[in-house]
Amino acid sequence: MENPRLEALFLSFTRIQAKIFRMFAQPFKSGFPLRFQSGGARWKGPLSPPRLVTLLVLWLLFSPPALRAADTGRLMISGSTTVLPLTEAAAERYMAAGGNIHLSVSGTGTGEGIKSLVDGNIDLAGASRDLLPAERIRAERLGVKLLRHSVALDALAVVVNPANPLDEITLDDLERVYVGEVKNWRELGSFDRPVIAINRDSSSGTFEMWLSLVLKGKRYRHDAQVQPSGGGVTYAVGGNKNAVGYVGIGFVNPRVKVLKVDGYAPTGENVLNGDYPLTRELYFFTRDPVPPEAGLFLDFIRSPVGREIIQNAGFLPIPVEPFRRAPETIGAPNLGEEGKAPRPSADDNGSADGPDPDEGEEAPPPQPGADLKDQSG
Repeated sequence: MENPRLEALFLSFTRIQAKIFRMFAQPFKSGFPLRFQSGGARWKGPLSPPRLVTLLVLWLLFSPPALRAADTGRLMISGSTTVLPLTEAAAERYMAAGGNIHLSVSGTGTGEGIKSLVDGNIDLAGASRDLLPAERIRAERLGVKLLRHSVALDALAVVVNPANPLDEITLDDLERVYVGEVKNWRELGSFDRPVIAINRDSSSGTFEMWLSLVLKGKRYRHDAQVQPSGGGVTYAVGGNKNAVGYVGIGFVNPRVKVLKVDGYAPTGENVLNGDYPLTRELYFFTRDPVPPEAGLFLDFIRSPVGREIIQNAGFLPIPVEPFRRAPETIGAPNLGEEGKAPRPSADDNGSADGPDPDEGEEAPPPQPGADLKDQSG
């Protein structure tokens, strides 16, 4: 329990339970405490039926499970290990700010998180990619409608060991490395050493994005080593001079060296300008309607404090410009100082043919959760 007052009350109730237990236990020292007197048709002994019922009610009312149920709401979050550092930091700040809620956060991979959300086991699924067709079909078959909420921008950083003299690589050469055509670093103008490719596990959204952006659907090399997280990739690459891998920019650390891709480094400016080619959005998925506790947490992440947390985690908050979209599509709204999402004007008809933002008229921000069925058409 994070609430000090409730914790003190819990301790008090625990003492009451101890007294109740002693009241139950004391009569049994001298034998069975309930005796029925046949002539007077009444109970004798310290535990008469009314007293027994009262004690049982008190015991159930002040039991730890009952107190925990009355404590706070619950919010279960799982999914992408890329989104995990951001989620953990936001959860810590949210509870420290007085969020009266019990948060459970874990990283299981985007695919497992979305499956758990559809199955009703969690409230929020972190994702480093959009839904796959099979996931959409499964949700529809089970009658579950999902909403997608954009929370941050990320870039896939290509990392090598600092001992590798290579400083940049092209997308075409990355594809050749990961399909197995390039087997020695000297083929790319680097040192004479064999290439060891590090891959993410197949349930990872990062892996799916890599397949789409780099391999373009081709099969990856059979000898690639698999790591279950971005942290595992940086550790493996940092410990092997021959290794190359890919991680979200939030996982870059001094153990690895980041390569430019097609002449651009994964900096915030290059990501926002669209110059860096390996850029993606990070999402949270919820069921429709959004559970109240999940909605409050999403509002917190989109608030100025939440945007600061996103930056400190190594990602970029979704800006209003240049990623403004029509209201029926997904995008995190721009939150003011109050931390509340402004609503579109009553004149807005949901069309993408609104006023040009460059002409000085402020376009309405997107809604925080559009129906995925409406986006797929």
